Amino acid sequence: MSDPRTPLVLIHGLWLHAGSWQPWIDLAEEHGYAPLAPGWPGEAGTVAEARRRPEAVAGLGIDDVTEHYAGIIRSLDRPPVLIGHSFGGLIAQKLLGAGLGRAAVAIDPAQIKGVKALPPAQLRAGFPVLGNPANRRRAVSLTAAQFRYGFGNALEETESDDLYERLTIPSPGRPLFEAAFANFARRSPAAVATGNADRGRLLLISGQADHTVPDVVTRSAYKLYGDSSAVTELKQFPDRGHSLVVDHGWRTVAEYVLRWLSEQGIQGRDASHV
Repeated sequence: MSDPRTPLVLIHGLWLHAGSWQPWIDLAEEHGYAPLAPGWPGEAGTVAEARRRPEAVAGLGIDDVTEHYAGIIRSLDRPPVLIGHSFGGLIAQKLLGAGLGRAAVAIDPAQIKGVKALPPAQLRAGFPVLGNPANRRRAVSLTAAQFRYGFGNALEETESDDLYERLTIPSPGRPLFEAAFANFARRSPAAVATGNADRGRLLLISGQADHTVPDVVTRSAYKLYGDSSAVTELKQFPDRGHSLVVDHGWRTVAEYVLRWLSEQGIQGRDASHV
């Protein structure tokens, strides 16, 4: 008898460890899903170990990480639901466009090729990496102040600092360079098959106070899907920053995602596979 639960793959972005998804895992299990949150290639199992070995992820690019998750997905019994945050949201879109997901949710997704908006807040949030071209080959850590601007700007400083201490890890700089220069590259790894009409359903989520991926960036990505007849929806959360998947309001976002999946006919337990 196969597992009747619908698989759900959680994909994190830069600077957050895979363990940051644990509350989502617990909630998804309560709703009957079979969730898993694999780390990026080379990512250590704990925050402490990942901080000790930044070289393990240095130089990773978008395609490296996408293929890592594609391999995990191909090992599953059936296509999963994909939920990604930040660069994880970009990767979830790439996987869905390639036919490797039943549905996807991209939360504050990193800029895909074709998005031309470049707000000042986004430039400032990316400057710790993009300000030094050598970071393309390095793993980079944020300071608490940089994390507060890029992730925790909608939070009290004490909560932002707590998230920083518990969840952040060094991350490769290369994906930021690939996304930043995507519109100048003929074969950019930040390209997504936005015109694919055969893909699964997609929900884009935006925190409207986000500095790292400002609302206008997510709205611009949503418009790029206009040529596809596949279901694409946009949900905006006012006054929420880039930390919306890990801060005190995470449950509001997670419960919205689970309701949306249910509305699309996707349940935690799939009777057809019992």
